[in-house]
Amino acid sequence: MNALRSLIQRQMQSGALYAVLAALGFSFKAIFVKLAYAAGPVDAISLLAMRMGLALPLFAWLVWASRSQGSAPLKLGDGLRVCLLGLLGYYLASLFDFYGLQYISAGLERLILFTYPTLVLVFQAIALRERPSLRTLSAMGLCYLGLGIAFVHDVSVAGVGQQVVLGSLWVFASAVTYALYYSGTGMMLKRMGSMRLAGLCGTASSLMVLAHYLLVAPVGQLWQLPGAVWANAGLMAVFSTVLPIYWVALAIQRLGPTHTAAVGNLGPVLTVLASWALLSEEISLYQVIGLAVVLFAVSRLKPQSKKKAETATAPEPARSL
Repeated sequence: MNALRSLIQRQMQSGALYAVLAALGFSFKAIFVKLAYAAGPVDAISLLAMRMGLALPLFAWLVWASRSQGSAPLKLGDGLRVCLLGLLGYYLASLFDFYGLQYISAGLERLILFTYPTLVLVFQAIALRERPSLRTLSAMGLCYLGLGIAFVHDVSVAGVGQQVVLGSLWVFASAVTYALYYSGTGMMLKRMGSMRLAGLCGTASSLMVLAHYLLVAPVGQLWQLPGAVWANAGLMAVFSTVLPIYWVALAIQRLGPTHTAAVGNLGPVLTVLASWALLSEEISLYQVIGLAVVLFAVSRLKPQSKKKAETATAPEPARSL
């Protein structure tokens, strides 16, 4: 027992345990969404409003807890950038993802989202006016090959190809908006810590989501939903939103952004295993092959320049889609 306690303490001090916990929390987001959809008649914007409404006090706590980081005071331009990042990374990306999960499996959803590093490199290449290297292009090609293998499997199993295509397009739109968010975090992280940025972006996006919900549905509708829907929304808000962000911040402080991001590669594997264990989603040879190809391809993606490397390996304050 003492040996186990000592091992856990060493892993916490090194940051490895925090990185694994963050990957586990993020991977369960799709599971909680699917369970909530199965528990009662809830739509995407209602479920997202529940998630962000419950997470709002915790995001505010992140801002309060980060006050000792000595960040510079926010200027008007910083506030506008934070709102834009919150719009892209928490609001639109999450909303599109929730729409997609109405039609596709949790495993395929996580694989599609995991293509965001390729999109980040594309956006950086456009911004810096640099051509991607042959190695980067090959890795991107492999990534989408693996995604195609898993996609064909879902179409064949579901038997409703149109719905799988629609769901995949929604999730890919989520990956695009999240990649835009991720690309924009580098500049803001120079002015504030990852925890403070996550708290501010989360607070801004929570208010956006709640405003959206109030425009399209009455508040009383939420209280009529089954307790199981609320339970899954609460678990998603705590275990798959705020806590992973906090764990990532702790892991980055100890491991650095590169190693923390490498541990994040566990996410799709954990999602596939959890969807099999909790949702009874089939794991086929096609999914295993597609998953392996995507993970290998993402591991081979490298930024081409020092400037790119600083942006691509920036801390991931909000990997909470």
